[in-house]
Amino acid sequence: MNHLFDAVTLGLLALLPLINPPTTVALFLALSQGFSREEKNQQAFLTAFYVFIIMLVTYYIGEFVMGVFSISIPGLRIAGGGILVVIGSSMLFPKPRVATVGDDGGKKTSFAFIPLAMPSTAGPGTIAMIISASATIKNSTNFPHWVLLTAPPLIFLVTALTLWGCLRASDLIMKLTGESGIDAISRLMGFILVCMGVQFAINGSVEIIQMIINNNAQIIRTP
Repeated sequence: MNHLFDAVTLGLLALLPLINPPTTVALFLALSQGFSREEKNQQAFLTAFYVFIIMLVTYYIGEFVMGVFSISIPGLRIAGGGILVVIGSSMLFPKPRVATVGDDGGKKTSFAFIPLAMPSTAGPGTIAMIISASATIKNSTNFPHWVLLTAPPLIFLVTALTLWGCLRASDLIMKLTGESGIDAISRLMGFILVCMGVQFAINGSVEIIQMIINNNAQIIRTP
């Protein structure tokens, strides 16, 4: 059991900084304006559930899927960056809401999967880390085989539960900030998302350029 505890602890120390629950909570507050408490709780649960599924699928078949569709990590970063820029722009410059007589707000759009679960929480960095860790862990001899089979699902489950608990506590933050505070958080998070999206795209582009340079260098060295 000590081996299992050590493996789960190491996994959480690697994942939680990438997941960054406080940032997700701020984005959750910005996107859940006008939602009832029940709707917020549902979105919080779905977000945590989707994050768990994304991490689990990524660990077991992520490398295979990316290989089948010829998707590279730089390509994943650029695509995720583009999504964040679009979503961040809509939050930074929200369209004025036009109220109509008898309008109860209509059916609200779920934001649990996009952008909360992906790419905000389980984003390109998290996916890349899980895929690389999967390849490393499968060849690892530091832990017993049963630990290597048991630890990853437990790590993802604890991570998802931690995220769910943080999102459920967002009502406390809502009471402290008020509606004007949430609007300010929404615009701030929109700006941050745009910056994150641009940075993702830059990182992906730099990685592609480095790959091209390395390939050319290998060609030149080849006699």
